[in-house]
Amino acid sequence: MKVLSIEIGFLLEKALPFKVQFIGNYNNQGKIRRYISRFVSWLFLCMIGLLLVTACTPKDRHNIQIPIESGIAECQKFQHVMGETCIPTAPKRIITLSALTLNNALLLGVKPLGSTYFPDDHKLLISNGIEFLGPSQPNLEKISLLKPDLILGWENIDKSVYPLLSKIAPTVLGKWEEPLDWSKHFDFVAQVLGKEKEAKEAWQNYYKKIETLKIALGIDAASPKENRYQRQKISFINILSGNRGVESDVKNSFAGSILDAVGLQRPTAQNINAFYGSLSISEEELEKADGDVLFVSIFSNNAKETFEKIQKSPLWKQLNAVQKNHVYLVDSSTWTGSSLAAANAVLDDLYKYLVNAP
Repeated sequence: MKVLSIEIGFLLEKALPFKVQFIGNYNNQGKIRRYISRFVSWLFLCMIGLLLVTACTPKDRHNIQIPIESGIAECQKFQHVMGETCIPTAPKRIITLSALTLNNALLLGVKPLGSTYFPDDHKLLISNGIEFLGPSQPNLEKISLLKPDLILGWENIDKSVYPLLSKIAPTVLGKWEEPLDWSKHFDFVAQVLGKEKEAKEAWQNYYKKIETLKIALGIDAASPKENRYQRQKISFINILSGNRGVESDVKNSFAGSILDAVGLQRPTAQNINAFYGSLSISEEELEKADGDVLFVSIFSNNAKETFEKIQKSPLWKQLNAVQKNHVYLVDSSTWTGSSLAAANAVLDDLYKYLVNAP
């Protein structure tokens, strides 16, 4: 190596466009030549090392691998609303970006590390040891600290944060065009998590639950005595805060689709399809909220004041359901939950108030 470096130094000296002048006596010149020889040797070794690293770097990047907590896991390409993403085949550290995505994951037997959720109700998160990541738009710093290997949600998030989320972990978003897409989102979550078998069983249980409820209510029974809800109108309204006041989820809504599946009738004003499945009702139009049975959900703590004000209205007191004492308060996160778990809970409420109630 010493001979080789001397030779390279000699060639380098010859190749330089200027002549190196050695100042001083012969001993100094010898020292300078030794320094040049050592420098050239070091430079030559670095060049060889760089060539070896370049030659050993794999050029085929089709087999993508993602580092996760337990090591290295292969991923599979998955098409979603934001394009194609390679996701882990067996994700272990999952983040969900909506309450409905979280509920679907839990029903499928998967517990995420953290999730966005309703601002006023964290009972589900606390009971499952899941970190709260914000009411709607996710807290990127918290997500990064959790070191997820998969982020899962729906397209109703700020699209500008998607590239930032994708830098933290593979991120997939389900398509959501209308409220009736809730059932498609459940299947989407199951497919991403590789839980198709569990999803099939969950749907079977849901439809079995509907049939049990229909029998208990006498739906489709020939006798009017047995089918006591044949001519009954079931109303559902959601109390909101501020100027939004009262809204009814009509036929093409999450709650509306469940009432329809059971075979229950809606009041004329609510027996329609509306933009995003919601009908606004002003205080002067409270008759649109009336029915033989009225289910009421209060969206937030601030909305409680709105409901108290509505209850003092003469128009409210004139409603048929109010006069018959057939007004039932239900959980807003359930009746607007848009997940299969929430759908099962709505069926439980219907059984509780329509079958068991006097």
